[in-house]
Amino acid sequence: MYKGVKMGFLVRMISTDATLTAMAADTTDIVSEMQKIHNTSKVCSAALGRTLTAASLIGSSLKGKDDTVTVRFNGNGKAGSVIAVSDSDGNVRGCISEPRVELPLNSKGKLDVASAIGTDGFLTVIKDLGLKEPYIGQVPIVSGEVAEDITSYFAISEQIPTVCGLGVLVDPKTEEIICSGGFIIQLLPYAGEEVISKLEKCIEKIEPVTTMLVKGMTPEEICRTVLDGFELEVLDDASPVYRCNCSRQRVEAALISTGEQALREMAQDEKTEVTCHFCNKKYVFTPEQILSLIRK
Repeated sequence: MYKGVKMGFLVRMISTDATLTAMAADTTDIVSEMQKIHNTSKVCSAALGRTLTAASLIGSSLKGKDDTVTVRFNGNGKAGSVIAVSDSDGNVRGCISEPRVELPLNSKGKLDVASAIGTDGFLTVIKDLGLKEPYIGQVPIVSGEVAEDITSYFAISEQIPTVCGLGVLVDPKTEEIICSGGFIIQLLPYAGEEVISKLEKCIEKIEPVTTMLVKGMTPEEICRTVLDGFELEVLDDASPVYRCNCSRQRVEAALISTGEQALREMAQDEKTEVTCHFCNKKYVFTPEQILSLIRK
């Protein structure tokens, strides 16, 4: 589908009694691509990787072709802001302010994602649905572990009971991504107490996402394993990629928006270089090209 581009695998499912939906993704290739672009440390790979996975899953449920969702953590943590943007096919891009932060393992011997992201701030979800104004939901960060915060966002901002699991397994020596993925389960309005009780029992037995991926489970198998006892059918699937939509035209528009005075100041330099935060691609402008933007 995307020749020469590393892909993820994503599936969306619904219970046959229409009481809940489930979606899961294997984002190993996506997060590996991110790690190569941003050269993230182990803990930053986990923080941004989980956020990319969450954004891809949320994005896949958007209905419009041009709809997008932005998931942004500003928790005053060691790694600074963590941002991921997804389209309606789950294609995703992201960035992190301090990609090389190194932190000791937490008390459980795991990567300390909570300290990297921080808990003194907010999780903001912006859905651009092609309307005059985007939908913006914001909730306080509850743990900084990402999955719990995504669950909190849906419960508070969209009033949807949600279960979320996310994981990134990183090689402690090489920093390469071994596996990455996640799932989101959401109750539908027709779900009664019996369904809720049944789901709670399933949650008690859930293994870590990375454990299931290391076993070789596909996203569909993860959904069926997590929701053992529920009858599920596939709604659709996708092969999302790490994809940046930057272009010289977009950069020119951004430069023009800075105003004539700023452009004239830039034109005094031998060259103006703009680097994309999401893919690190560099766009170089000569003084003549900067001045031509003023005429535009």
